[in-house]
Amino acid sequence: MAGYLVNDTRKVTTQRFIEMKQKGEKISMLTSYDYTTAGIVDRAGVDSILIGDSASNVMAGNLTTLPITVDQMIYHATSVVKAVKRALVVCDMPFGSYQVGSHVGVTNAIRIMKESGCDALKLEGGIEIIDTVKRILDAGIPVMGHLGLTPQSINKFGTYAVRAKEEAEAEKLLSDAKALAEIGCFSIVLEKVPAKLAAEVTREVNVPTIGIGAGNGTDGQVLVVADMLGMNQGFSPRFLRRYADLNQVMTDAIGQYVTDVKSGDFPNEQESY
Repeated sequence: MAGYLVNDTRKVTTQRFIEMKQKGEKISMLTSYDYTTAGIVDRAGVDSILIGDSASNVMAGNLTTLPITVDQMIYHATSVVKAVKRALVVCDMPFGSYQVGSHVGVTNAIRIMKESGCDALKLEGGIEIIDTVKRILDAGIPVMGHLGLTPQSINKFGTYAVRAKEEAEAEKLLSDAKALAEIGCFSIVLEKVPAKLAAEVTREVNVPTIGIGAGNGTDGQVLVVADMLGMNQGFSPRFLRRYADLNQVMTDAIGQYVTDVKSGDFPNEQESY
């Protein structure tokens, strides 16, 4: 059984993403970066798992997504793929792996796919990277787009505030989304954009949109697993709903372990050989 709320145990594919949009079925997506977490997320019934470059923050403690490398992304993606049986596995191409030109982008894309075994890649950007996206698609690699707040461009934006609130940027985002869909991207992430704009993009493109801080008018939603499980207490954006407080659960459990070790209670006779 793939998940306690999921009867369909078939492997989720990029084609099924599009079918889900056509049927009006919402798409659930979460990040994972390691084998153990990915297995739990997959068994719980999530439709897609993203090996996000947010691993730079969540796993490595960096302030931005920029430092993470292709080698590191392949390491995380390989670990996740080993655990997943049903979900569509998408891996972020990290900063610097495709922005410098289409040849470098295709080379890195092929390497990530070959070495990790993931199902698809995600790239940030619109018209500016369209040639690279097209060449990756031409190589037979499925691509998920990413528009709105694009964290790899944080030094350009200078802020993580909502994007495309002004008309000119909103029009460009819609144009970028149409261009990505037209060349063959199977899905587009919309991050931190006004809900009205995200809903308009969703109506205008024939591929599913996945929102994060983009309202309920998108075809699906994605969150960082450490955020929605409450492991990370220092990040509380408006769009985040915490479904658990694992920070407290883990702190209490580890604290009790320390107490039991110090007191000599652990291990007891039944826990010894």
